[in-house]
Amino acid sequence: MIKNILFLGALLLVIIACKTPQRDCNAFKVGEFSYEELIDGQLITTRFTRNDTLEVAYFNETVDSSSVRWINDCEWIVKKIHPKSMSEEKAVHMKILYTEGEFYTFEYSLVGKTKKQRGTAKKLN
Repeated sequence: MIKNILFLGALLLVIIACKTPQRDCNAFKVGEFSYEELIDGQLITTRFTRNDTLEVAYFNETVDSSSVRWINDCEWIVKKIHPKSMSEEKAVHMKILYTEGEFYTFEYSLVGKTKKQRGTAKKLN
């Protein structure tokens, strides 16, 4: 009897742990979003709007425009239109990992680099 209960409990844990996260990328391709990041001990919020070909970011009273090139429904390349430095000329590969409600979790890296970072964005409209 106890073996059956333990087996069912273990089976339930495996089923819950193997749950595939939701990934409704189309709901997050266009719209207005916000993203918060801790920089030098301060929580900084970036607000941005994105359509099929353009992303406009509002950060610390500056506005940056980037081109958007979609690879598939969940991945895209962002490249600044008017970079102000060599580092801003590098394109960034973005990938939605999973979605939940009005949030999506993504990873990003410079194109061609293996070091990836993660973040979560919220859809505002």
